[in-house]
Amino acid sequence: MQRLSAHTRACALSPLARASCLIPERMAYPNRIVVKVGTNVLTAGADKVHRPTIVALAQQIAAVRSQGVEIVLVSSGAIAVGRERLNFPARRRDIPLKQMLAAVGQSRLMHLYEQIFELYGITVAQTLLTRGDLADRNRYLNARNTLLACLMHNVLPIVNENDVVAVSEIRVGDNDNLSALVTNLVDADLLLILTDIDGLYTADPRRDPSATRIDLVPEITEHIYAIAGGSNIRGTGGMLTKIQAADLATRSGAEVVIARGAERDVIARVVAGEAIGTRFPAQATNVESRKRWILAETVRHSRVVVDEGAARALMTGGKSLLPAGVVAVEGDFARGQTVRIYATDGREIARGITQYAAVDLRRIRGLQSSQIAETLGFDYGPEAVHRDDMVLL
Repeated sequence: MQRLSAHTRACALSPLARASCLIPERMAYPNRIVVKVGTNVLTAGADKVHRPTIVALAQQIAAVRSQGVEIVLVSSGAIAVGRERLNFPARRRDIPLKQMLAAVGQSRLMHLYEQIFELYGITVAQTLLTRGDLADRNRYLNARNTLLACLMHNVLPIVNENDVVAVSEIRVGDNDNLSALVTNLVDADLLLILTDIDGLYTADPRRDPSATRIDLVPEITEHIYAIAGGSNIRGTGGMLTKIQAADLATRSGAEVVIARGAERDVIARVVAGEAIGTRFPAQATNVESRKRWILAETVRHSRVVVDEGAARALMTGGKSLLPAGVVAVEGDFARGQTVRIYATDGREIARGITQYAAVDLRRIRGLQSSQIAETLGFDYGPEAVHRDDMVLL
C-alpha cells in the first residue's frame, strides 16, 4: 500500500512520471521466476570463476525458494570455465575453439553448482538447449515438460545454451535471449537478468560520466534499442541482447528486471518489489500470450471429438483431456501441434497442444490413461491435451 501511495503522489507531482502511471506499478508477488546470471557476474570481472559469487547466488536462491517461489537458473560461464581450466587466452573467439572450451567447462561448471547448492539441500539438473530445440514443437514440448517436472519435484533446473553442438544457423547467440525463451517456455512471471551494470543507462556509463540510469521502461522502442550498445569482453552478450531479451519476455507476459548481480540480496529484493535496476513491465498477461501462442499454429483440418462427459469436464471443470474421453480423431497432426477439440454435437469447444500424434491418439482413444504405455509401448503422460496447453472457445 505504501508503494502504491508513493507512486500515486509521484504521478500527481511530476509530469515526467505520468507516463509510467499508464501501466501497473508492480506485478503481484511472483510464483515462478527465471534468473539469468552472466559470465561477468560469475567471474566478478576477472578471468576465473569467482567461487564466493556462486555461494552468494546459491544462498539467495535458497532463501527465495523457501518462500515458495519456483526458480529456473539460466547460467553462462561454461566457456569461461573451460578457458580457465586450459589457460587459453581470452581473445580467441573462433567457433570450434569455443565449442571445445564449452565441452571442457560445462561439466566442471555443473559440478561446481552441484557442490555448492548441495550445501543448501538443493538438487540441481542440467538442461542444455539450442534455438533448434525451441523452434521444433516436439522438442519444445519435451523441454517444457522436463523443466516443469523439475519444478514440480523441487529440483533447480540450470539451463545453458548447448555451445558444444550449436552452429550459427541454430545458435541462440547468447544466454540473454535464451533466458527470455525459457521464460516463455515455463510461463514465468519474472525474468531477472543479473549483469555487471545496474540497469539500462541513457549512454554507456563507462564512457560517458553524464549517463543516468533509466529506472522504468514502459515500452521498448527504437530509441531504447538505439541507446543499448556495447559488448562484453568475457561474455557474448551486451546491453543490446538484454533489451532483445526484455522485448521478447515482456511480450510473452513476464516482467523483466535488469540489475547488478553483485548487489546485496538482489534476487530477494527484486522479488519483494524493491526498485532495483531497470524494470520492464509485462506488455501482455500470461493468459493472453499463451492463447496467442496456442492459437497461432492450429492444424487446419484437425478434429478431436470428445464425449459429453469430457466436454463438460473441459468447459466447466477446468480439466485436462484424457484419452478415455476421445471418441474420434480426424486429420493428420504431430505431437506438439495445436488441434481442434469438438463436442459430439459439432461445436468446437477448445483448441490445445496435443501430447500424442494423430496416429497414436487413434490407437488410445477411449482407453484409460493406465493403458497408454501397454498399447503404444511408450507414453508421454496421462493427458491427450493438458489443461495448461488448452484454450476454451
